[in-house]
Amino acid sequence: MNPITRRSFMTFAAGSTVALAAGSVHAHDRTVAAQPWTGQMGGSDPGPHDPLRQGENPDIVNPPATDSGTLPNLRFSYSDSHVRKGSGGWTRQITERELGVSKSIAGVNMRLNSGGIRELHWHKEGEWAYMLYGKARITALDVDGHWFVDDVGVGDLWYFPSGVPHSIQGLGPDGCEFLLAFDNGGFDEDSTFLLSDWFKHVPPEVLAKNFGVPVETFSKLPSPADEYIFAATPPGDLQKDAIAGATRSTTAFSHRMLAQQPITLKGGTVRITDSSLFKVSKTIAAALVELQPGAMRELHWHPNTDEWQYYLEGEGRMGVFASSGQARTFDFRAGDVGYVPFAMGHYVENTGDKPLRFLELFKSSYYADISLNQWLASTPPQLVRQHLHLDDAFMQALDKSKKPVVGG
Repeated sequence: MNPITRRSFMTFAAGSTVALAAGSVHAHDRTVAAQPWTGQMGGSDPGPHDPLRQGENPDIVNPPATDSGTLPNLRFSYSDSHVRKGSGGWTRQITERELGVSKSIAGVNMRLNSGGIRELHWHKEGEWAYMLYGKARITALDVDGHWFVDDVGVGDLWYFPSGVPHSIQGLGPDGCEFLLAFDNGGFDEDSTFLLSDWFKHVPPEVLAKNFGVPVETFSKLPSPADEYIFAATPPGDLQKDAIAGATRSTTAFSHRMLAQQPITLKGGTVRITDSSLFKVSKTIAAALVELQPGAMRELHWHPNTDEWQYYLEGEGRMGVFASSGQARTFDFRAGDVGYVPFAMGHYVENTGDKPLRFLELFKSSYYADISLNQWLASTPPQLVRQHLHLDDAFMQALDKSKKPVVGG
């Protein structure tokens, strides 16, 4: 084996070992065969190109004939995001800087090792979260000065309104990983109000006066650069973190989304969580969608706001229809983020051989969608016939009840 080949092999083997140790790989976890340029239009691509990237995006290489116009990019992968590492874990983000069309929501993917702490902080933006892996302990203080502490696991949510101080710590033998969503596409992790940062930027004599301790108390404060995500000792039993002599908050900042009874249809399920169920979540509404192979999220649109998506597992494609006859198709895999601008019609189809699971997020207190099928079924039949010139079989197939998942 020549040195170059051996080096390549050892690099691959080491990467595979890490992946197996982690248990699973999230985004782009397998090689995809390149999709050849097909059809009579356009010709071949003899120049420089990236066959792996082309293989991951077959509907961009060979767009459906129905695609038209110049819709912006509506897809970005966390695999292409910068990773910020600390002693207690890592974080990466997709904001309007990475996905320019995403004006209403920004997303952060964060990992905390066992005991790792995302330090005490607060934001101007509201923070919504979905637990992807492991367990975490969250803390907060509400506007009435009442404390909140809870442990969350896979499928659980939390929401901290703007200005509410909070923290997150990884639990168990391997910590946690979660998705965060902020109700402003311009959010940036560096815009966070950090506890350690504030202490560093207040004169020691002012700190001493505020807390009633000697000035020397603050002579060895940690650097904020070391505190954003830092290693620490895992906490003990949840009950021991109850604050003695203080009042527990009556606001539920966490919610068990997977414990909800789903809407179950042939081809998949949908769970919807908005402020009607998770009362504190006033600026983010969500749906968790699972599609079986061949099933699709029906043709629909949202009448209240944009849609921000996170793909949890599987493979799928999304077709988006805009005004002026514009349409474009995108392919998604685990770890990708999708976006649908306000009121644009769209569908999401499972194109793989395993379930496709993804989150739909909206900057809104409530979830709302309009079904194309239900709309046509609830419109005078003669009016529909005169628009589309379709036969009686089509008219009889229309469904007056909404079915968010079809096929399969």
